Amino acid sequence: MIVGVPKEIKNNEFRVALTPAGAGMLMAAGHEVVVEAGAGAGSGFDDEDYEREGARIARDADDVWSAAELILKVKEPLPEEYGRFREKQMLFTYLHLAAAGDLADALLASKVSAIAYETIQAPNGSLPLLTPMSEVAGRMSVQIGARYLEAYNGGRGILLGGVPGVPPAEVIVIGGGIVGLNAARMALGLGAQVVIIERSADRMRYIDELFAGRVSTLMSNPYNIASAVQKADLLIGAVLIPGARAPKLVTEEMVTRMKKGAVIVDVAVDQGGSIETIDRVTTHSDPTYVKHGVIHYAVANMPGAVPRTSTLALTNATLPYAMQLANKGLRQAALSDVSLLYGVNTYDGRVVHRAVADAIGKPYVPVQDILSQT
Repeated sequence: MIVGVPKEIKNNEFRVALTPAGAGMLMAAGHEVVVEAGAGAGSGFDDEDYEREGARIARDADDVWSAAELILKVKEPLPEEYGRFREKQMLFTYLHLAAAGDLADALLASKVSAIAYETIQAPNGSLPLLTPMSEVAGRMSVQIGARYLEAYNGGRGILLGGVPGVPPAEVIVIGGGIVGLNAARMALGLGAQVVIIERSADRMRYIDELFAGRVSTLMSNPYNIASAVQKADLLIGAVLIPGARAPKLVTEEMVTRMKKGAVIVDVAVDQGGSIETIDRVTTHSDPTYVKHGVIHYAVANMPGAVPRTSTLALTNATLPYAMQLANKGLRQAALSDVSLLYGVNTYDGRVVHRAVADAIGKPYVPVQDILSQT
């Protein structure tokens, strides 16, 4: 199979979907790898690194998209890339279609088979391709929040950990998943007071044991959320429902009662955001805006700011699935691996993931029904 790796074009996105080592493994399995010139530069990989592994360097994105049967990307295609889609092509990337109706329409119209990193689900319910970037984004959310709490960035002028005689910052994390745990770990390490709001009693027990009681937990309900948000110096949105839009748990009314100069970092922004005042996606070049006196950070590709770490972590997780797709083709790979089956979002012009279909208002067709007939 011909596997293509185009350069990412999202604002300040420096990750690449495949390392030279990954390219070498695909080549060793008998596949051809085509990498756009400069695709790996932002992550510290030169074209020569890929060539040494046997990959072909393409002069531009058109060359990659026109040649490849399987496209590997990091972020969802942007409108200027839609014209490169073609029928029967496989696209393997983060898609977040619940918040991207136009992209879904383009994939359906072109009959691209789109497999989303974020909906591949292991038998135990974990999300193995979302986990590494959730770990990065969770840890980054605290670094970013600490930076914007500094006065020269418009924040309250608070040191996250405080000093003897001066209390530390209040960090409120909504969601006790991978993002939430990593955010809490970083905030706790910097000396902040940390509260995680979570809806699962079993998860809260796990968090209490994990942090030996040093992180407080609250049951997720409107009263507790409103009370905690009002006290927050740094509010981190860390809510995820696989394939679906994030629920709006923090209302605009709650935000109006926050401290002036407080900071919101919503890691769920690529799924629509869990905070009502996150009403637009920002970029690394223009990352924040102020509403009701509160700084809002709404960058959808946070891990792109640390591309070397992110690319290595992402390829570690994605390569086994990419190898299956290349070795077996989509039908056989998905039918033989239920985790990969969950990842298929669109196939032959139809939406085949229920949560995505519900989110974008499209008819849902079970992917098993189509693949078993193909």
